[in-house]
Amino acid sequence: MSAKVRVRFAPSPTGPLHIGGVRTALYNYLFAKKHNGDFLLRIEDTDQNRFVEAAEQYIIDALNWCGIPYDEGPGKEGDYGPYRQSERAHLYKEYADKLIETGNAYYAFDTSEALEEHRKDHEEKGKTFIYNWHNRLKLNNSLSLSEDKVRENLDQDVPYVIRFKAPESETLELHDEIRGNMEIDTAVLDDKVLFKSDGMPTYHLANIVDDHLMEISHVIRGEEWLPSLALHVLIYRAFGWTAPKFAHLPLILKPEGKGKLSKRDGDKMGFPVFPLEWKDPKTGEISAGYREENYLPEALVNMLSLLGWNPGTEQEFFSLDELVEAFEISRVHKSGAKFDPEKTKWFQQHYLQLKQDYDLAKEFQRILELREISFNLVYVIEVVNLLKERAVFVDDFWELGSYFFEAPKEFDEKSAKKAWKEDSAEIMEKLTQTISEIKTFEAENIQNEVKSWIALNEIGFGKVMQPFRLSLVGAMQGPDVFEIVAMLGKEETLKRIKYAVSTLK
Repeated sequence: MSAKVRVRFAPSPTGPLHIGGVRTALYNYLFAKKHNGDFLLRIEDTDQNRFVEAAEQYIIDALNWCGIPYDEGPGKEGDYGPYRQSERAHLYKEYADKLIETGNAYYAFDTSEALEEHRKDHEEKGKTFIYNWHNRLKLNNSLSLSEDKVRENLDQDVPYVIRFKAPESETLELHDEIRGNMEIDTAVLDDKVLFKSDGMPTYHLANIVDDHLMEISHVIRGEEWLPSLALHVLIYRAFGWTAPKFAHLPLILKPEGKGKLSKRDGDKMGFPVFPLEWKDPKTGEISAGYREENYLPEALVNMLSLLGWNPGTEQEFFSLDELVEAFEISRVHKSGAKFDPEKTKWFQQHYLQLKQDYDLAKEFQRILELREISFNLVYVIEVVNLLKERAVFVDDFWELGSYFFEAPKEFDEKSAKKAWKEDSAEIMEKLTQTISEIKTFEAENIQNEVKSWIALNEIGFGKVMQPFRLSLVGAMQGPDVFEIVAMLGKEETLKRIKYAVSTLK
């Protein structure tokens, strides 16, 4: 690619960023970095009715947490700013006027009531009302009115919109980097509003003017914008500008059933659909976020990268640098990808295993402090090391190993039934004698001593080890018993066996 690659992620700040939006940002980021290009963030806030103040900062925080920060955008001003459309509002009227001058757009003075009547009339006749070539000369606009009447309307501030004048009958050839070549008959297109009566541009005008002025080379966006592709290409042509290359990404689909993944699916099945927690400023409703549910950002990013893209190999785990290296837009799928919450956990578990025990222990120590439990970091690191391979989240360390910090007060009923027999109390009392005599209290030595004692007394191994584990843990779970004993120490081990003997009679 000879020209500089410049891509943009252009969300509307109307609420939290859906993970579908995160994936769009990710693919833009990967494509930009692959080609030594720039990744821009542009905030498309022209729809002031739906604007939510906290949403812009949320988008920025989400991209930063995911590790896919933008090169230019709000707070990172480059040569192409400002990067909020509301701060660029003065630009768009000039471009709308240019289209009127060249005959590619026109003033439309139709009231919303008049248009509603036309719609109803069409519906009654079993038709769909479309404002375009077949009826525009019969409607209230600068194509059907005299020049004098148009001037008079403008002088008297009669409300108007500016509509694009779509070609009447042309076969438009379009190309999408993912979907290939397409043809559209322009006769089916409507004359979209480019400039609204409130003095603000619509998405179609603002988006194209900004992409042109910001020298965007590739527009990588969701497939919901595919129906707008013909219009956008025509607007570029009307301005005499070279259009960027377009790529429309497939939808992220529900885990079950049909359709696009929504917040409702997450609520129903118990997984987040937003990268960060979101508190709705109007209702106060809180929506779960991957960060607050203790997912690692690299797990979310790796999962999202493969949700609609295939590297062409069997590789499933990718660092961000490896993703940049492997990413090809041509390998993005045409069809939607089903979201799988369990697969996200699978990635989470993989990335948790890669983290240093020290870092995990520091995080786990904070969870212990919330429970008012205090242990030195060296001990917590050893616990983490023993439990790590079974954990998916840092929170799991408590569930998997609370017995390292608190002696069991009660015993799992099912486990007790299975492990504690009539002679268990007697065997455990004899075992305490052996344990109390062990000098070197390390896992390997404890194991040798206990196994020798079992062999010498010709007791079944399970008859000792099952009630032994139950005494220490309170259930039939956990890592190697001798590792647990070494961690707890002699005094605590003996105390727990004695408690089990007195409780499990």
